[in-house]
Amino acid sequence: MIENRRTSSSASESRPPLTADLTGSELLRWYWTLDELTGLARTMGVARHGGKTALTARLAAALDGLPLPPAPTRRRAATAQLAAPVDGDTVIPPGQRCSQVLRAYFVEAIGPGFHFDAHLRDFIARGAGRTLADAVAHWHATRVEAAGAREIGEQFEFNRFTSAWHRQNPAGTRAQAREAWHAHRTLPKPHADERDSAAAAPTAPAAATAPAAAVPPAAVASVPASAAVTAVAGRA
Repeated sequence: MIENRRTSSSASESRPPLTADLTGSELLRWYWTLDELTGLARTMGVARHGGKTALTARLAAALDGLPLPPAPTRRRAATAQLAAPVDGDTVIPPGQRCSQVLRAYFVEAIGPGFHFDAHLRDFIARGAGRTLADAVAHWHATRVEAAGAREIGEQFEFNRFTSAWHRQNPAGTRAQAREAWHAHRTLPKPHADERDSAAAAPTAPAAATAPAAAVPPAAVASVPASAAVTAVAGRA
């Protein structure tokens, strides 16, 4: 298995210290926590905001002496947040957060099973000028999609790992998953070919072709010559 090959091939390797002496490729080859990356960025004077993926890219460029990718623009704090009371006609202002005021309204409008999810959070973030009634309609319209499995972003490495681990080990405990994660983090990241092999679902073996039934000699003798010639021609 791919994981077994990774473990055996990496048994003699250990994760190097996270310092400015690393190269960009060495940084990208290992798993690091956001706190570790933030500490290195502080030491090197690299911008620390923008999320783990963006921070890793900036650090890799800095370690290799390359131009840094542009840092994402900082989000401005909302200048005004909705306050109670609100109703379906209330217009969502720019920069509105998923606040307790909105939560209380949605619980009343949708029901006690309401919770903020990625679909509604995105609607609120991008929905300036829309109404809360529009947000309720969007919630109901996205329930089928929300019920499906969603891919976890690459920056959420722990969540991605534990989700996959629990699918493979449905009886496993949270403590076992965390222990497996700590062991996983000590290994170098798989190469692209290993990721592709691991992602490829095993295909079911093809059904064996039944051997051609033997024709008794007596049956062959009883077949007219013209029919035998036709059969041979058909198999050619």
